[in-house]
Amino acid sequence: MTRPYFSPVSLIVSCIFLATTFVCSSTVIAENSAKEKITNSASEEIKRYSNDDALKISQAAIGKSVGHYQFTSTDGKKVSIKDYLGKPLIVSLIYTSCYHICPTTTENLNRVVEKAKDVLGEDSFNVVTIGFDTQIDTPQAMEQFASLHSSPSDNWSFLSSDAATMDALVRDIGFIYSPSPHGFDHLIMASILDNTGTVYRQVYGIRPQTPHFVEPIKELVFGKSKEDSLFSAISSKIKLFCTVYDPAQDKYYFNYSIFVGVFVGLVLGLFFLRLFIKEWRYTKNANKQ
Repeated sequence: MTRPYFSPVSLIVSCIFLATTFVCSSTVIAENSAKEKITNSASEEIKRYSNDDALKISQAAIGKSVGHYQFTSTDGKKVSIKDYLGKPLIVSLIYTSCYHICPTTTENLNRVVEKAKDVLGEDSFNVVTIGFDTQIDTPQAMEQFASLHSSPSDNWSFLSSDAATMDALVRDIGFIYSPSPHGFDHLIMASILDNTGTVYRQVYGIRPQTPHFVEPIKELVFGKSKEDSLFSAISSKIKLFCTVYDPAQDKYYFNYSIFVGVFVGLVLGLFFLRLFIKEWRYTKNANKQ
């Protein structure tokens, strides 16, 4: 039998091929191992908080003041939370690479903001949407996100931040987020701050109902202030109680019938009080005689 002949060149090529295959296989295994570690690490981070824990953390932030942190607006200007105070402020946190939840919540917020402005006034409150994926959510990314999912508004700003500022902000407002294989897992939440920057209410869900946003803002806008005059305070109280929500049309309107009913009730009350006093005096005088 003739023995097979292997030339030196073919042997060298075969050795190179085997070596290359081994190295490539090792690289793929190493990459997969690294990806698995990252995924497992993210999963462990997510498991740190249950839904109940996250809710407790967010609710515990109510009544706490938010720091006057600095951010960058879509036109590159430095702004502070302090610049938006003096009136109620809605704070919504998103990340721009989100393909469903963040766009949907922002579009719903846009709808509610328009309804709130109709009933409370164009300039009665402010809104800020802040990107928490600080490496990706640049002013340019926030500007593009705003153009796709909101209507242009003077009282709504889209802001970028750095990692240290974001860490401080999320602690103040009780927002929880963690990296996940598909982006981030996070609370679907917006915070409503009062005119001093204190957390007043948390609103949860992708599509919360209109009153969930408007009612707390209405309370803050029409609530009594120490600087209010008596007339202004009475006027605010009337607006607070007479501005009602119509679920059939999903909008607010000023219900004059409530005001008329209260007015008629006061007039009748005064009439019967006067009648009672007159009768009491008549009876008293009759007894003396």
